[in-house]
Amino acid sequence: MINGIYSAISALKAFEKKLGTSANNIANVNTQGFKTSRASSQEASSQDVSASSGTAQVGRGTTVGAIYEDLAQGSFESTSSTTDMAIGGDGFFMAMAPEGGTYYTRDGQFNFDKDGKFVTTAGYAVQGWEIDPITGETQGAIQDITLDSFTSPPEETTIVKNIINLNANTEDKSVGTNALANAWDGNNPDGEYIADNAYEYQTSTKVYDSVGASHDITSYFDRTGADSLWEFIVTANPAEDLRPGATGDNLGLLARGTLAFNSHGSVSNLTMDINDGAGNWISQNVTTDLTNGRFTFHPDFLGATDGSTQMSIQLDFGSFYNGSSWVNDASSSTQYSASSNTVYSSADGYGAGDLEAVAVSTDGVITGSYSNGQVLDLYQVAIAKFNNPQGLKKIGNNLYAQTNESGDAITGRPGTNGLGSIAPNALEQSNVDIGREFVNIILIKRGFQANLKVISAEDEMIGDLLNIIS
Repeated sequence: MINGIYSAISALKAFEKKLGTSANNIANVNTQGFKTSRASSQEASSQDVSASSGTAQVGRGTTVGAIYEDLAQGSFESTSSTTDMAIGGDGFFMAMAPEGGTYYTRDGQFNFDKDGKFVTTAGYAVQGWEIDPITGETQGAIQDITLDSFTSPPEETTIVKNIINLNANTEDKSVGTNALANAWDGNNPDGEYIADNAYEYQTSTKVYDSVGASHDITSYFDRTGADSLWEFIVTANPAEDLRPGATGDNLGLLARGTLAFNSHGSVSNLTMDINDGAGNWISQNVTTDLTNGRFTFHPDFLGATDGSTQMSIQLDFGSFYNGSSWVNDASSSTQYSASSNTVYSSADGYGAGDLEAVAVSTDGVITGSYSNGQVLDLYQVAIAKFNNPQGLKKIGNNLYAQTNESGDAITGRPGTNGLGSIAPNALEQSNVDIGREFVNIILIKRGFQANLKVISAEDEMIGDLLNIIS
């Protein structure tokens, strides 16, 4: 008779665990990345008893067989944080604890701490691959995502492009061969390095040295006696000219040359000589001295005595030498009957830049936007999956730990090998269905009451038996 009480008690214990599971689900209805748990029941082992037909079995109640997690995708909530991310599909983010050990989470609420580490809300370092700034490919092993520097390194200028129109109706202002170069006075104490009446037009372009400092390169143009031939000089601020041996009038005077146009106003020929700073002119040969079909000039703004800081900058007027003649690009310098003007001016290179913002792509690549206009790929987030994710162990802080039952983590890049892709500016919400949980609570309550009735009935029966004896 007492077996019925034990069966009912086993049911009460099972319902208590189920109620605790539902209560935990409801408590985490708003927890990012939380996965609903389900407690399953199974019949307890039966007891053999004698019967008229032989041995029979009587049940001994129930027990909680297992508590499973429902790993279904939760809904995504858009956020304003560029470092928030969610996984659309299978996989877990990887995070390294401060004391060591890798853990896994679906909660993508991340941020950079004071040391530049990309961390979870609990301070665990998010894992990923560093991206090579040159090749754009991931390099090395999975590691802590850490920004060692919040600046973008400078890049030295290697090409200056000036697309200009020179007025075909102007008259030459300088007299004699190389008149512009002869008119330059880099040692003028008043800072008037070339007189206004010595040239027809000038244009300036900003360039950067190897440490990111900016400098102005100014080209001056003047028509020679020939109708379609112009001379030009390339200059820098004499106070910034640190070429070894540069002195006197030659300070800031980098190069001189001629620019010829055909009857259609297009460039037909170029020449250029280099000034070594001491007044010596070095002619450049089109067959041996060009870079990518263009002449180069060589300023030095840092002044290393061995010449190692001397720059090599291509001068591009929109034309290049193809080995036999000068060829014009789709947009090139011209000589038309219109005011002299600069149509387009640019230079590569840039100064150092401060990190202004980060963004994450769907393949988990974290990019940095810098104040110098550069957008650089920094890291790619790593994610992991398991053959048996039900075997993972919860350790709190929305984290899971690997176990023997889960198997080893299978790591990879988002969107590859069955791993989910990244949803940037989003957080995965709990997948708890609160309506379903309330229904479960009602069923648990009714089952609990029913088993209390069984215990009450057994108690009455035992009481009646004791009354007979008394």
